[in-house]
Amino acid sequence: MNCLLVQSTRWLSHVSVWRFVGFVSTVVGLLCYAPSSSFHYLFGEWNLLKILLYTVFSLFICFWSLFAKVCQHSTSIRFKAHSAFLVLTITSVYSYFADKVVNGKPDAFSLISCAAFVIMSFSLSRQTQCGFEVDLFYFFTGCFIVLLMKINVALAIVGVGFSYSLITFRSYLDATSYEYLGVQDEHYSVVIDVNSLSTDNARNNMMQQLMARIKAIGQGNLKLTYTRFERRREYLEDGFELAGLDHNFVIDALPSEKINELEETIKLMLGDGLEKECSDAYCDWRRESIEDCLKFSSNLEAINIIRWIKAMNFTLRILFPSERRLGDRVFSGFSSVAELCFTEVCQGAMVKLLNFADEYARSDPWPLPLESTLSMLEKLGDLIPEFHALFPQSPVNEVLTVRDKFGEVCRSIFMKMEDEIFSHPYTNVIVQPDVVCHPLTQCVMDYLDQNLEKFRKFSNVTGTSSVSDQVGRIMKRLESELVAMSQNYKYPALRHLFIMNNWLYVEQRSTKLRYLEFFQNCPTIVRRNQELYERSAWKMVLDFLKLENGELEDAESIKSILINEHMEFICRHQSTWLASNDLLPKIILPQIVDGGIGIKTTYDYMYFI
Repeated sequence: MNCLLVQSTRWLSHVSVWRFVGFVSTVVGLLCYAPSSSFHYLFGEWNLLKILLYTVFSLFICFWSLFAKVCQHSTSIRFKAHSAFLVLTITSVYSYFADKVVNGKPDAFSLISCAAFVIMSFSLSRQTQCGFEVDLFYFFTGCFIVLLMKINVALAIVGVGFSYSLITFRSYLDATSYEYLGVQDEHYSVVIDVNSLSTDNARNNMMQQLMARIKAIGQGNLKLTYTRFERRREYLEDGFELAGLDHNFVIDALPSEKINELEETIKLMLGDGLEKECSDAYCDWRRESIEDCLKFSSNLEAINIIRWIKAMNFTLRILFPSERRLGDRVFSGFSSVAELCFTEVCQGAMVKLLNFADEYARSDPWPLPLESTLSMLEKLGDLIPEFHALFPQSPVNEVLTVRDKFGEVCRSIFMKMEDEIFSHPYTNVIVQPDVVCHPLTQCVMDYLDQNLEKFRKFSNVTGTSSVSDQVGRIMKRLESELVAMSQNYKYPALRHLFIMNNWLYVEQRSTKLRYLEFFQNCPTIVRRNQELYERSAWKMVLDFLKLENGELEDAESIKSILINEHMEFICRHQSTWLASNDLLPKIILPQIVDGGIGIKTTYDYMYFI
């Protein structure tokens, strides 16, 4: 009931209400005064000139009552004095002639027009402060009482009661809307209008009421704080799954009746134009509550990447949606204000989380583990849809900027790790022929296989778009290193077998990396070295096996002897060589068989492969 009374009082304080009432009462009063007996006694019968003059006068009065607010801030003391004197003169002259010529009882039109003019002057006093509004109001109330007494003296009670109710109502509105400070001496009396101060007082009262509502909710905020920390502890420390959390836990932790009272107070303030004050108070309250949940150390050495990732999950998928639902509840019917408050409340906390990621990305990249950096990069990429759903474009751009910095960091780590790999002492190790794959090849593939699969997700991230080129450079460097190391072997065939073994190993390990261009060329490298191997190891044997037409039988027997001797030489030297797997004999054997050696004989000599 108290809230309804406050709302009604505030509604009656609006100038637009009295502007409408004054305009309607003016129109009714002028329309009823024209056919009244009072007009007939004073001005006689109607003619064209009277109609024209009355029409012009009526239009002037109507426009004046409709736009009387314009004069409120443009009046001076001299203007008020002259306007009050002018109205006093006009009303005195009108009273003199009305008392002199008007005889008999007034008709209904006279009563209605006079009552309408009373309401008109009353509404005029609520809009302007020109100095004559109250006097005009008292003049018309007196005329209305006199007209009733001419009909019947007993009706004076009705007139006095009507006048008293209006005067009392006006005083009540003045008490809620105006304050008057009087400074009097023996020469003058000054009345100062402080309407703006009364408006400020009303707004201050509403602000105090809002803060009281927030404080009342804050008294039970301990339960909410405890609930939040429990949720956060469960998730960050115990690996609690997000799917089990309720987005309404903020609203559920606050007393519902207090939220309803806060909602009503906010509606009153927004209806009165106090959007900024209301938003600031609400944002300060909710911002402090959110910041209690997000406290991290700014020391890079103390950052736990796993906890940071979980905190981002908790904040974006649980905490912020809960805050949005609370804002939508208390700002029901004001969606734009709710959206602005949500962004203001949550953006600060989001910036703090991103600052840690940005500080991490701006640190020296080499000591940072690539796997952890990739995990942060991956998490930022996964949370982009969450940012789009919660925030306008500006915070999303900040996230994209931080993500791009992580892409640059990952690329820097990638390059430094490349230098670390190829500067390792084992790059100069000469493996024996019975060793299938060089340690350098194994190290490179272990590194790429471990890290490059995650890079596949970030093809559109600044800094990671050149990953394919970077990998190609690493593999070309590996190829050069393998060719250089193969020169340590005495036999050319062993050199090419060494390269084939390593690249077959690369081809097998790169099944998940075929989306990179370089690994699509591995079969070509293997085939090229296979041809070189055949040329260096088996070319002489194959040349001996070629029988030309017309060759003598003795020549053929000589070739057979040479073939056996060369095969024994190959077998003696290559018997200790190992192929990387069963695939290599399947590649080489058909080529030799096609050259002319029988399958059984060839396999007997190829058992070492």
